[in-house]
Amino acid sequence: MEMRNPIDVRIIVEGASDVENVSRALQNIALGAEYHITISSIIPTTNTEIAKKAVRGADIILIATDVDAPGRELADKFQTVLKKEVGHIERMKLPFGHDVEYIDPALIRKEIKNAIIRSGLISIGNIGRIQELRDQLKQSENQITDLKEDIDNLSSEKEKTAKENKELTSSLERLEFKQKSLQEDLKTIKNKYADIKNKHRIILKKNLYETFLLNELWKENFNETLEEEELITFITSEFKPDNIILGQGFIAAPSKKDAVDWLKVIRTVLIFYDSKIEDLKEEIGDEKFIPSLLKE
Repeated sequence: MEMRNPIDVRIIVEGASDVENVSRALQNIALGAEYHITISSIIPTTNTEIAKKAVRGADIILIATDVDAPGRELADKFQTVLKKEVGHIERMKLPFGHDVEYIDPALIRKEIKNAIIRSGLISIGNIGRIQELRDQLKQSENQITDLKEDIDNLSSEKEKTAKENKELTSSLERLEFKQKSLQEDLKTIKNKYADIKNKHRIILKKNLYETFLLNELWKENFNETLEEEELITFITSEFKPDNIILGQGFIAAPSKKDAVDWLKVIRTVLIFYDSKIEDLKEEIGDEKFIPSLLKE
């Protein structure tokens, strides 16, 4: 059977005289053999700080103060201050009306034994509670282990997520840069398109003319020589056709076909309005009027 260290019991008394009386009461008592305990020290003090230092490491503390009001008050104060310092605190119940200094040693010895027995019984009663606490502690340790595993897994996931986030951030930066570049390209294209559109609009609005030598065009289409162009110029200025400009030996029109069509109109007008020839002569002068212009 495994040998365990004896239970360490310490007794707090009020003064040095109490130490002597308690020591005398402990003579001829075999606490080690009977209860497997040892009285390691008797502490004479009324100071709680000194008591805290003196009881460290003890299993049981017995408080043996006088039974008067100051003694009970001191015992209560010790119990309050020392309850977290040791395993168990027990008040020695001495006969009322007796101070420790004057009490019969046999009564002190008996009360020491009774206090030790009460401590043991209370401790036995706490075994179930202690076991519950151990079970709870074990359960908490298991939960802590599980939590550590979860933390490790979460840390791994965090690192992985951080890496992915870094990659996504880099990708986003590249995409933003590319988007900015595309936006600049789009802006440039829009500006070019607007410029081209504007030029196209100007071109559409602007009348573009082709210019031809009047004599050559007349000869080419009517197979005759244009002797005088003043009559053609006069008729054109009178009719004021759209997109036809004639003068100084040239005819200008949007196309060659337009120029030829206008010359045909002039010849047709002259053919179908012979009655107007005299008027034309008067307008441009007889010497400049050539009848052959009216022939097909």
